[in-house]
Amino acid sequence: MVESDLPKVVFYGSSSFTRWLTLEQSFPQVQAVNLAFGGSTLAACAWFFKRVVPRHQPDMLVLYAGDNDLGDGRTPEEVVLFYEQLLTCIRTTLGEIPVCFVSIKLSLSRLHLRGNIEYANGCISRLIANQGPPLYYLDLYYRMLDERGNPQPTYFEADGLHLSPEGYAVWQQEISTQLDSMLQNKQ
Repeated sequence: MVESDLPKVVFYGSSSFTRWLTLEQSFPQVQAVNLAFGGSTLAACAWFFKRVVPRHQPDMLVLYAGDNDLGDGRTPEEVVLFYEQLLTCIRTTLGEIPVCFVSIKLSLSRLHLRGNIEYANGCISRLIANQGPPLYYLDLYYRMLDERGNPQPTYFEADGLHLSPEGYAVWQQEISTQLDSMLQNKQ
């Protein structure tokens, strides 16, 4: 299959995607387009969405954002509202395309936000479960923890916030499986 025949998937959100230098080559089953921007919040993703994403005409979206909102002092409830606002932007411009929200990760540098991250993830997860496909929730929160329930240090760079190559390997495996499932459901 030539690349143009593959479904186009836009990856949109914060630096966890921006800094993933091999993202576009990591998912051979799709035509991946990385439109993430460093430091972005869910609020900023909603604000810039119509200017950035629709012209690419994606078949599906994968979103990762929310930890910067919480890091900036926003509440979990605000994060959920920003997600709903972004979803409204997606629906009004792109219709009912499949959208996968990747759970907010607990990083070493944001351990103090554990409760807020878990609450925001839980609310968004329930919201998506109540609506069902074509909305999806990919829970990577627990996959990134060690046996004591703390962030696995090898999954993070020295700054304790950004993913290391080992962290990206986990994300690649999990997101790839999720994309396969979404592609199967879309047929």
